[in-house]
Amino acid sequence: MNGIIIGCGYVGKAVALCWRQHGITVTATTTRSDRLPELELVADRALVLNGNAAAALRSVLADQQIVLLSVGAPNANAYEETYLQTAKTLVSVLPDVPVVQQIIYTGSYAVYGDCQGEWVTEATPVSPTNRNGEILAETEQVLLSAATNSRSVCVLRLGGIYGPGRELIKIFRRAAGTTRPGDGNDITNWVHLDDIVGAIDFARTHRLCGIYNLVQDVPTTTGHLLGQLFQVHQLPAVTWDASQPSHRPYNAKVSNQKLREAGYCFQHPSIDVNR
Repeated sequence: MNGIIIGCGYVGKAVALCWRQHGITVTATTTRSDRLPELELVADRALVLNGNAAAALRSVLADQQIVLLSVGAPNANAYEETYLQTAKTLVSVLPDVPVVQQIIYTGSYAVYGDCQGEWVTEATPVSPTNRNGEILAETEQVLLSAATNSRSVCVLRLGGIYGPGRELIKIFRRAAGTTRPGDGNDITNWVHLDDIVGAIDFARTHRLCGIYNLVQDVPTTTGHLLGQLFQVHQLPAVTWDASQPSHRPYNAKVSNQKLREAGYCFQHPSIDVNR
């Protein structure tokens, strides 16, 4: 079986190693030629591919049964090109490559927007608070439209990503001892790299179709997370200034019950500040 990872970055490289262990021949793509050497270490084939290049995409998909779309925008101004246009191009060439049986897409829980800290599920209407969130929501719909009786499409809405090389302390160290706007009670949702890889492979083996939230079991507040993190690492605590409003574009308790009911067992069900 052949699988292609379009946008083989932090998540994609870990999935490539996992899939190869399961006997899948992996093609990894990047938009930067300087990344080819590192991808050649984890994949059977590495190549430069622009997500908007229909002819090139059609050619490389000709012998692929599984597609993992795991792209990441290089900056906030590149969301439409990176996510939406790549998805539209992929869907446009699928009629010419009937061999593709599965599409798995790593999206974001940011599509829920600011829900004032209330619980949300996959059935909750999305309400992005900015244009980039709208682009992510549109990307999901474009991809889901490609589902057929012979082709499954699974959208995984990821929380914040952490894991080896992207430990929480590395992400937040600069915040130690600073004053941040708000009261720290906004909700944050995270997922460990192990569970992203695990859930992607679970989606592959179980032919999941539709939308699934991929976050830890119990959400936490930003204040609690940073408080624990800096205490464990013996760094100065954050001071919160409630007179300044927090401008986080998403604030929701995201439920992962649907994915757990499908049978996936989380390796890291709660946030580990040591990782």
